[in-house]
Amino acid sequence: QVQLVESGGGLVQPGGSLRLSCAASGNILSINVMGWYRQAPGKERELVATIAGDSSTNYAHSVKGRFTISRDNTKKTVYLQMSSLKPEDTAVYYCYADILTRITFVRLEVWGQGTLVTVSS
Repeated sequence: QVQLVESGGGLVQPGGSLRLSCAASGNILSINVMGWYRQAPGKERELVATIAGDSSTNYAHSVKGRFTISRDNTKKTVYLQMSSLKPEDTAVYYCYADILTRITFVRLEVWGQGTLVTVSS
């Protein structure tokens, strides 16, 4: 069994900063891409940022220059540092990982449970 557990969401004022963390655990051999997606009320889930195993990154245009994605492979953890937050960043943020499992060598796309980020004064 493999799971992702997110933390770090909450309420922040416009212009503020917040850091999200997501730790993977379970029967993991290796992790390829990790990333963050978000879903605002009434909208579809959208890509925020991804980071590959070689640490190459990809960002949505709307967050480029404000958000930074990083990972710690020893901790099987991905982070999202969010700065200059805007009300339109309000959403549930979901962690994602492309995982190769131990023993069975099955490749899984795993999602976290989501963490709410609210940007409001």
